[in-house]
Amino acid sequence: MRKLLLIAVIGLSLGLLVGFGGCGTTETTVDPGDINPFAAGRVGTDSTLEVMTWNIENFAKRGAVTADYVIQAIEGLQVDVIALQEIESSTYFNQVREGLQEWTGDRATSASYSINLAFLYPVDGPVQVNAVYEILTSYGRELPRSPFVLEGNFLGTDFVVINNHYKCCGNNIIDESDRYDEELRRRDASLLIDDFIRTNFPDRAVIVVGDLNDELTDSPQSNVFQNFIDAPDMYRFADMAIAEANVEWSYPKWPSHLDHILITQQLFDAQQRNDALIQIAPLDKLMGQWSIYEKNVSDHLPVVLRVKP
Repeated sequence: MRKLLLIAVIGLSLGLLVGFGGCGTTETTVDPGDINPFAAGRVGTDSTLEVMTWNIENFAKRGAVTADYVIQAIEGLQVDVIALQEIESSTYFNQVREGLQEWTGDRATSASYSINLAFLYPVDGPVQVNAVYEILTSYGRELPRSPFVLEGNFLGTDFVVINNHYKCCGNNIIDESDRYDEELRRRDASLLIDDFIRTNFPDRAVIVVGDLNDELTDSPQSNVFQNFIDAPDMYRFADMAIAEANVEWSYPKWPSHLDHILITQQLFDAQQRNDALIQIAPLDKLMGQWSIYEKNVSDHLPVVLRVKP
Protein backbone atom coordinates (compact mmCIF):
# COMPACT_ATOMS: atom_id res chain seq x y z
CA MET A 1 0.00 0.00 0.00
CA ARG A 2 1.27 3.45 -0.89
CA LYS A 3 2.38 5.57 2.02
CA LEU A 4 -0.18 7.61 3.92
CA LEU A 5 -1.39 10.67 2.06
CA LEU A 6 -2.61 13.98 3.39
CA ILE A 7 -6.15 14.56 2.19
CA ALA A 8 -8.94 16.80 3.36
CA VAL A 9 -11.61 14.92 5.23
CA ILE A 10 -13.74 17.60 6.88
CA GLY A 11 -16.62 18.92 4.79
CA LEU A 12 -15.87 16.63 1.84
CA SER A 13 -18.57 14.01 1.20
CA LEU A 14 -19.01 11.78 -1.82
CA GLY A 15 -21.80 14.01 -3.09
CA LEU A 16 -19.52 17.04 -2.95
CA LEU A 17 -16.81 15.14 -4.78
CA VAL A 18 -19.12 14.32 -7.64
CA GLY A 19 -20.13 17.94 -7.91
CA PHE A 20 -16.58 19.21 -7.44
CA GLY A 21 -17.86 21.31 -4.54
CA GLY A 22 -17.18 21.75 -0.88
CA CYS A 23 -14.25 23.11 1.07
CA GLY A 24 -12.56 21.40 3.98
CA THR A 25 -11.11 23.37 6.83
CA THR A 26 -8.64 20.92 8.32
CA GLU A 27 -5.84 18.77 6.95
CA THR A 28 -5.64 15.30 8.44
CA THR A 29 -3.38 12.32 7.91
CA VAL A 30 -5.47 9.33 6.87
CA ASP A 31 -5.03 6.05 5.07
CA PRO A 32 -7.01 6.36 1.81
CA GLY A 33 -7.08 2.58 1.33
CA ASP A 34 -8.81 1.75 -1.93
CA ILE A 35 -10.57 5.12 -2.17
CA ASN A 36 -8.95 7.58 -4.55
CA PRO A 37 -10.20 11.13 -3.84
CA PHE A 38 -9.48 12.11 -7.45
CA ALA A 39 -11.61 9.35 -9.00
CA ALA A 40 -14.65 11.63 -8.94
CA GLY A 41 -12.86 13.86 -11.45
CA ARG A 42 -12.32 11.11 -14.02
CA VAL A 43 -12.37 12.40 -17.60
CA GLY A 44 -10.88 9.47 -19.52
CA THR A 45 -12.90 7.00 -21.60
CA ASP A 46 -11.88 3.91 -23.54
CA SER A 47 -12.75 5.45 -26.90
CA THR A 48 -11.25 8.94 -26.57
CA LEU A 49 -7.77 10.50 -26.40
CA GLU A 50 -7.09 12.65 -23.36
CA VAL A 51 -4.16 15.06 -23.28
CA MET A 52 -3.42 17.02 -20.11
CA THR A 53 -0.97 19.86 -19.45
CA TRP A 54 0.17 20.38 -15.85
CA ASN A 55 2.75 22.71 -14.36
CA ILE A 56 3.69 20.95 -11.11
CA GLU A 57 5.46 23.84 -9.42
CA ASN A 58 9.12 23.08 -8.61
CA PHE A 59 8.30 19.37 -8.59
CA ALA A 60 8.44 17.87 -6.08
CA LYS A 61 7.82 20.75 -3.68
CA ARG A 62 7.02 18.38 -0.76
CA GLY A 63 9.00 15.40 -1.94
CA ALA A 64 7.29 12.02 -1.64
CA VAL A 65 4.04 13.62 -0.47
CA THR A 66 3.77 15.52 -3.76
CA ALA A 67 4.78 12.47 -5.78
CA ASP A 68 2.08 10.37 -4.12
CA TYR A 69 -0.58 13.00 -4.79
CA VAL A 70 0.46 13.12 -8.44
CA ILE A 71 0.21 9.35 -8.76
CA GLN A 72 -3.29 9.35 -7.27
CA ALA A 73 -4.41 12.27 -9.46
CA ILE A 74 -3.26 10.54 -12.63
CA GLU A 75 -4.87 7.26 -11.60
CA GLY A 76 -8.10 9.06 -10.78
CA LEU A 77 -8.37 11.24 -13.89
CA GLN A 78 -7.58 8.35 -16.28
CA VAL A 79 -5.99 10.44 -19.04
CA ASP A 80 -3.72 9.18 -21.83
CA VAL A 81 -0.87 11.68 -22.34
CA ILE A 82 0.34 14.09 -19.67
CA ALA A 83 2.64 16.99 -20.54
CA LEU A 84 4.41 18.29 -17.43
CA GLN A 85 6.35 21.46 -16.69
CA GLU A 86 8.77 22.38 -13.86
CA ILE A 87 9.89 18.81 -13.24
CA GLU A 88 13.04 19.60 -11.26
CA SER A 89 13.65 16.24 -9.58
CA SER A 90 14.47 13.20 -11.68
CA THR A 91 14.29 11.09 -8.52
CA TYR A 92 10.67 11.97 -7.77
CA PHE A 93 9.74 11.90 -11.45
CA ASN A 94 10.98 8.32 -11.54
CA GLN A 95 9.03 7.61 -8.36
CA VAL A 96 5.84 8.76 -10.08
CA ARG A 97 6.63 6.84 -13.25
CA GLU A 98 7.32 3.66 -11.32
CA GLY A 99 4.35 4.16 -9.02
CA LEU A 100 1.94 4.23 -11.95
CA GLN A 101 1.23 0.68 -13.00
CA GLU A 102 1.85 0.08 -16.72
CA TRP A 103 2.96 3.68 -17.35
CA THR A 104 6.26 5.14 -18.46
CA GLY A 105 7.61 8.59 -19.28
CA ASP A 106 10.42 10.82 -20.44
CA ARG A 107 11.98 13.89 -18.85
CA ALA A 108 14.10 16.46 -20.67
CA THR A 109 17.30 17.63 -18.99
CA SER A 110 18.31 20.80 -20.83
CA ALA A 111 16.34 23.51 -19.00
CA SER A 112 18.06 26.11 -16.86
CA TYR A 113 17.66 25.61 -13.10
CA SER A 114 16.42 22.06 -13.92
CA ILE A 115 12.89 23.33 -14.60
CA ASN A 116 12.42 20.59 -17.15
CA LEU A 117 9.57 19.40 -19.34
CA ALA A 118 8.35 15.80 -19.22
CA PHE A 119 5.76 13.36 -20.53
CA LEU A 120 3.93 10.50 -18.85
CA TYR A 121 1.89 7.95 -20.82
CA PRO A 122 0.63 4.33 -20.58
CA VAL A 123 2.67 1.53 -22.12
CA ASP A 124 -0.45 -0.41 -23.19
CA GLY A 125 -3.83 0.59 -24.56
CA PRO A 126 -5.06 2.65 -27.50
CA VAL A 127 -2.13 5.10 -27.42
CA GLN A 128 1.18 4.09 -28.94
CA VAL A 129 4.10 6.48 -28.43
CA ASN A 130 6.60 6.36 -31.27
CA ALA A 131 9.11 9.09 -30.35
CA VAL A 132 9.87 11.75 -27.74
CA TYR A 133 12.46 14.48 -28.42
CA GLU A 134 13.37 18.16 -27.98
CA ILE A 135 13.12 20.72 -30.78
CA LEU A 136 14.33 24.26 -31.45
CA THR A 137 17.17 23.79 -29.00
CA SER A 138 19.21 26.75 -30.30
CA TYR A 139 16.52 29.36 -29.57
CA GLY A 140 17.11 30.09 -25.91
CA ARG A 141 15.92 33.70 -26.12
CA GLU A 142 12.51 32.73 -27.43
CA LEU A 143 12.25 29.32 -25.77
CA PRO A 144 14.22 29.08 -22.51
CA ARG A 145 12.85 25.54 -22.15
CA SER A 146 13.22 23.75 -25.48
CA PRO A 147 9.85 22.34 -26.58
CA PHE A 148 9.41 18.62 -25.92
CA VAL A 149 7.64 16.66 -28.65
CA LEU A 150 5.73 13.40 -28.41
CA GLU A 151 4.73 11.61 -31.60
CA GLY A 152 2.03 9.00 -31.11
CA ASN A 153 -0.82 7.05 -32.60
CA PHE A 154 -4.34 6.68 -31.24
CA LEU A 155 -6.35 3.80 -32.67
CA GLY A 156 -4.69 4.22 -36.05
CA THR A 157 -4.59 8.04 -36.14
CA ASP A 158 -1.22 9.77 -35.85
CA PHE A 159 -0.96 12.76 -33.53
CA VAL A 160 1.73 15.05 -32.11
CA VAL A 161 1.90 16.80 -28.74
CA ILE A 162 4.30 19.75 -28.35
CA ASN A 163 4.97 20.55 -24.68
CA ASN A 164 6.13 24.09 -23.81
CA HIS A 165 6.97 26.38 -20.94
CA TYR A 166 7.22 29.97 -22.22
CA LYS A 167 9.12 32.78 -20.52
CA CYS A 168 7.21 34.34 -17.64
CA CYS A 169 6.47 37.87 -16.48
CA GLY A 170 6.36 41.24 -18.25
CA ASN A 171 4.11 44.31 -18.44
CA ASN A 172 1.56 43.21 -21.07
CA ILE A 173 3.27 45.25 -23.81
CA ILE A 174 5.22 43.78 -26.72
CA ASP A 175 8.29 46.01 -26.91
CA GLU A 176 9.98 45.52 -30.29
CA SER A 177 12.89 47.71 -29.22
CA ASP A 178 13.94 45.39 -26.40
CA ARG A 179 15.18 42.02 -27.64
CA TYR A 180 14.67 40.51 -24.17
CA ASP A 181 11.24 41.96 -23.49
CA GLU A 182 9.22 39.09 -21.99
CA GLU A 183 6.18 39.55 -24.23
CA LEU A 184 8.39 39.81 -27.31
CA ARG A 185 10.10 36.56 -26.37
CA ARG A 186 6.74 34.82 -25.98
CA ARG A 187 5.46 36.28 -29.26
CA ASP A 188 8.58 35.08 -31.06
CA ALA A 189 8.24 31.66 -29.43
CA SER A 190 4.76 31.36 -30.91
CA LEU A 191 6.12 32.28 -34.34
CA LEU A 192 8.78 29.57 -34.06
CA ILE A 193 6.23 26.94 -33.01
CA ASP A 194 3.96 27.94 -35.87
CA ASP A 195 6.76 27.64 -38.42
CA PHE A 196 7.86 24.29 -37.01
CA ILE A 197 4.36 22.84 -37.31
CA ARG A 198 3.85 24.14 -40.83
CA THR A 199 7.22 22.76 -41.92
CA ASN A 200 7.18 19.37 -40.19
CA PHE A 201 3.56 18.42 -39.50
CA PRO A 202 1.37 20.11 -42.13
CA ASP A 203 -1.00 17.12 -42.36
CA ARG A 204 -0.74 15.76 -38.81
CA ALA A 205 -3.09 16.35 -35.87
CA VAL A 206 -0.99 18.57 -33.58
CA ILE A 207 -1.76 19.55 -29.98
CA VAL A 208 0.38 22.37 -28.56
CA VAL A 209 0.20 22.50 -24.77
CA GLY A 210 1.93 24.00 -21.79
CA ASP A 211 2.36 26.82 -19.36
CA LEU A 212 2.49 29.58 -21.95
CA ASN A 213 2.56 32.34 -19.31
CA ASP A 214 0.17 34.75 -21.03
CA GLU A 215 -3.51 35.43 -21.63
CA LEU A 216 -5.43 34.42 -24.75
CA THR A 217 -7.78 37.37 -24.38
CA ASP A 218 -5.29 40.23 -24.64
CA SER A 219 -5.85 42.85 -27.33
CA PRO A 220 -4.29 42.05 -30.73
CA GLN A 221 -1.44 44.53 -30.34
CA SER A 222 -0.30 42.88 -27.09
CA ASN A 223 -1.39 39.29 -27.72
CA VAL A 224 1.61 36.96 -27.94
CA PHE A 225 -0.59 34.30 -29.58
CA GLN A 226 -2.00 36.55 -32.31
CA ASN A 227 -0.32 34.59 -35.11
CA PHE A 228 -2.35 31.53 -34.09
CA ILE A 229 -5.56 33.50 -33.59
CA ASP A 230 -5.12 35.10 -37.03
CA ALA A 231 -5.01 31.64 -38.66
CA PRO A 232 -8.45 30.22 -37.72
CA ASP A 233 -8.45 27.78 -40.63
CA MET A 234 -5.35 26.08 -39.19
CA TYR A 235 -5.35 26.70 -35.43
CA ARG A 236 -7.82 26.89 -32.58
CA PHE A 237 -7.28 27.34 -28.85
CA ALA A 238 -9.42 24.56 -27.41
CA ASP A 239 -9.46 26.38 -24.07
CA MET A 240 -10.55 29.79 -25.39
CA ALA A 241 -13.95 29.43 -23.72
CA ILE A 242 -12.22 28.85 -20.38
CA ALA A 243 -10.10 31.98 -20.89
CA GLU A 244 -13.18 34.05 -21.75
CA ALA A 245 -15.41 32.68 -18.98
CA ASN A 246 -13.59 34.43 -16.12
CA VAL A 247 -14.68 31.68 -13.70
CA GLU A 248 -12.25 28.75 -13.34
CA TRP A 249 -8.69 29.46 -14.45
CA SER A 250 -5.50 27.43 -14.43
CA TYR A 251 -3.56 29.86 -12.22
CA PRO A 252 -5.90 30.85 -9.39
CA LYS A 253 -3.29 32.81 -7.42
CA TRP A 254 -3.23 35.72 -9.86
CA PRO A 255 -5.99 34.87 -10.91
CA SER A 256 -5.35 34.22 -14.60
CA HIS A 257 -5.49 31.53 -17.25
CA LEU A 258 -1.94 30.78 -18.42
CA ASP A 259 -1.97 27.09 -19.35
CA HIS A 260 -3.30 26.45 -22.83
CA ILE A 261 -4.15 23.78 -25.39
CA LEU A 262 -3.90 24.69 -29.08
CA ILE A 263 -5.11 22.26 -31.74
CA THR A 264 -4.66 22.15 -35.51
CA GLN A 265 -7.51 21.87 -38.00
CA GLN A 266 -7.28 18.07 -38.16
CA LEU A 267 -8.94 18.05 -34.70
CA PHE A 268 -11.56 20.76 -35.24
CA ASP A 269 -14.39 18.31 -35.97
CA ALA A 270 -13.34 16.05 -33.11
CA GLN A 271 -13.56 18.94 -30.66
CA GLN A 272 -17.18 19.55 -31.69
CA ARG A 273 -18.33 16.00 -30.97
CA ASN A 274 -20.57 15.29 -27.99
CA ASP A 275 -17.86 13.18 -26.36
CA ALA A 276 -15.28 15.99 -26.50
CA LEU A 277 -14.28 17.96 -23.41
CA ILE A 278 -12.02 20.80 -22.35
CA GLN A 279 -11.76 21.69 -18.67
CA ILE A 280 -9.66 22.69 -15.71
CA ALA A 281 -9.13 19.53 -13.65
CA PRO A 282 -10.47 20.57 -10.20
CA LEU A 283 -7.80 18.84 -8.16
CA ASP A 284 -7.94 21.52 -5.48
CA LYS A 285 -11.65 20.90 -4.87
CA LEU A 286 -11.14 17.15 -4.89
CA MET A 287 -8.51 17.59 -2.16
CA GLY A 288 -10.85 19.80 -0.15
CA GLN A 289 -9.56 23.33 -0.69
CA TRP A 290 -7.05 25.37 -2.66
CA SER A 291 -4.59 25.91 0.22
CA ILE A 292 -4.08 22.16 0.68
CA TYR A 293 -3.49 21.63 -3.03
CA GLU A 294 -1.09 24.56 -3.32
CA LYS A 295 0.89 23.54 -0.25
CA ASN A 296 1.33 19.94 -1.33
CA VAL A 297 1.23 19.93 -5.13
CA SER A 298 1.35 23.10 -7.25
CA ASP A 299 0.20 26.67 -7.85
CA HIS A 300 -1.19 25.66 -11.28
CA LEU A 301 -4.17 23.43 -12.05
CA PRO A 302 -4.10 21.02 -15.01
CA VAL A 303 -5.99 21.63 -18.24
CA VAL A 304 -7.45 18.55 -19.97
CA LEU A 305 -8.54 18.02 -23.57
CA ARG A 306 -10.63 14.99 -24.55
CA VAL A 307 -11.23 14.20 -28.22
CA LYS A 308 -11.73 11.26 -30.53
CA PRO A 309 -9.40 11.95 -33.49
